[in-house]
Amino acid sequence: MNDVLPDVVGLWQFLEQSARDVFGTYGFTEIRTPVLEKTELFSRSIGETTDIVEKEMYTFTDKSGNSMTLRPEGTAPVMRSIIQSRLAAQDAVAKLYYIGPMFRYERPQKGRYRQFHQIGAEAIGVEDPKIDAQVLLMLHHFFNRIGISAVSLEINSLGCPVCRPDYRRQLIQYLEQRLEALCSECQRRYQTNPLRVLDCKVEGCRAATVAAPAMIDQLCDDCDQHFSQVRRYLDLLKVPYALNVRMVRGLDYYVRTTFELVTDQLGSQNAVAAGGRYDGLIESLGGPALPGIGFAIGLERLVLMLDKEAVSVTVPELFIAVLGDAAAERAFVLMSQLQARGVRTEMDFQGKSLKAQMRRADKLGAVHTLIVGDEELRSGQAQLKKMADGTQTSVRLDALLEILT
Repeated sequence: MNDVLPDVVGLWQFLEQSARDVFGTYGFTEIRTPVLEKTELFSRSIGETTDIVEKEMYTFTDKSGNSMTLRPEGTAPVMRSIIQSRLAAQDAVAKLYYIGPMFRYERPQKGRYRQFHQIGAEAIGVEDPKIDAQVLLMLHHFFNRIGISAVSLEINSLGCPVCRPDYRRQLIQYLEQRLEALCSECQRRYQTNPLRVLDCKVEGCRAATVAAPAMIDQLCDDCDQHFSQVRRYLDLLKVPYALNVRMVRGLDYYVRTTFELVTDQLGSQNAVAAGGRYDGLIESLGGPALPGIGFAIGLERLVLMLDKEAVSVTVPELFIAVLGDAAAERAFVLMSQLQARGVRTEMDFQGKSLKAQMRRADKLGAVHTLIVGDEELRSGQAQLKKMADGTQTSVRLDALLEILT
């Protein structure tokens, strides 16, 4: 787990605000759920045989004997909230997004921590493939907004409860003939969670499954038509994508459309955003039979990819450098008045030399500096210096509020 320090928190705020702006344009509103949920929520939704439930969750027993878990992902808590708050009774269509920390006990890697942060979005109540395309367009729009172009959209279909069981049997039969070539982990789970073998990063497993049957070739008519329509709408919207028949995702609740945004800038853990449909999830948790689709974006990974110089950070509009106690008192009042009017203003509180104060103004990236001493107090005038080019303008101290606001 790591701290988000002041020198990078501006990047986080930029990403969070960009998400709020873009998602709001598409009609999504924010929801905030607790970081702690009953363990059963995740074991029922994510799947007992997934790596997350088997090995990665932070789970403990509370004083009442309840098994509790720090949330490892955001979709299941949002679905639980929809059920408990009866949001679906108010409107069968819900578009929600969330921003916050998640927790998984896994090996730390580049851009991955045991406490990590996600921006996610969920569209509930619409089965039409146009909503799949709109969600992917929104994701595409978000990445354009934040200036990250080194990502590629990959899509697949995982079928549904009608067509997936037969494919699952075919895949198990295929894997049984190649068990010796699989890693020990895939040998253990090939019967309980065979699709995950296709996603294994071990080279031997990848080579052994290169000719494995693909779910997309086994789709029922409804799933095939749905996926064809998703691709058609993406083409109409000019959203670029590639078909990846090996993509299976790590959560049991995914059906039909699944997708990832991948990059070659972060090593083997190359996904920066991922998601898909989960049409049976709400019903499996005791709610109404509503379809849904969503995604999650890893914030830490985006921060690694951002052009830090291109992202504006919060800097003081004005730094007031002072000489003498009387000037410090006047500057303090002036600074407080400016701050009350929304002008980001800083000054020295430690009685440092003028040279040291100017170094401080430069370090903070102040847009302007104002030097106030005895002479400026007597004349009521001071020089307002623009730090970028060194140009100076004589200003009246009693007019500074109007000039800067």
